[in-house]
Amino acid sequence: MNHTKHTNTTWLFEITPKNKFFSLNLKEVWQYRDLLMLFVKRDVVTVYKQTVLGPLWYLIQPLFTSITFTIVFNNLAGISTGVVPPFLFNLASITVWNYFTTCLNGTSNTFGNNAGIFGKVYFPRIIAPLTVVISNLIKFVIQLLIFLAFYIYFYSQGASIYFTGATVFFPFIIVLMGVLGLGLGMIISALVTKYRDLTYLIGFGVQLLMYVSAVVYPMNLIQEKMPDYAWIVKYNPLAYCIETTRYMLLGVGELPVWGMIYTLTVTVVVFFIGLLLFNHTEKSFIDTV
Repeated sequence: MNHTKHTNTTWLFEITPKNKFFSLNLKEVWQYRDLLMLFVKRDVVTVYKQTVLGPLWYLIQPLFTSITFTIVFNNLAGISTGVVPPFLFNLASITVWNYFTTCLNGTSNTFGNNAGIFGKVYFPRIIAPLTVVISNLIKFVIQLLIFLAFYIYFYSQGASIYFTGATVFFPFIIVLMGVLGLGLGMIISALVTKYRDLTYLIGFGVQLLMYVSAVVYPMNLIQEKMPDYAWIVKYNPLAYCIETTRYMLLGVGELPVWGMIYTLTVTVVVFFIGLLLFNHTEKSFIDTV
């Protein structure tokens, strides 16, 4: 009869699922900051590495979109932007809106896109969506510089535009957009592991969301033209971010103080719900992806 000898093995480090739902693991993320920066560099360098125009796509996309919106919504549909040039009005909105959508789209399938590396190497999983938010921030800065170039041009031509005193808080708006995109992206990413057909609805849903986020029109316009449906925009936190951006950068409209407080509240709630679902899903996603 063969006897099996049992030996006690002492492990130096044991990887186990986290028990805390709301654990952001900031200490551990800081320990893996070099990996985070490596992922950010990878995303920025390789996305357009094999394209003809390369990084110029960062600039072409918002410019062509702004031109299209100006022709369709301002020239054909007759949507007025007041004293602000329509092209600059649209470019300001699209520049901020693009940052939100790229954060949302990039984080909405985190587990599916990183299943290979998640199954082989350990690192804080939250690094993957954080990489998307940071790398897209670099893209946003490039597009913001293009906006400022056109801003200077229109200002030199006598356009009635100006920075308001609230402009110093503009980075806060960008942080809100990034965190809201991250929170929604983590929620969708957690759901996609079980309901994969949601990936087909994301692009369509983002397009619909843009039209109820006051990207191509002032918020007061929807209240005047379609008061019965104005509540859809009124309760959309993204609309207040877009409206506040135009107020800060162009001096148009009013600062929706209570709207921004509402937006901050929604953003915090969405982020923590997303973090809860993300931490819960990471324990068992490898069995379903």
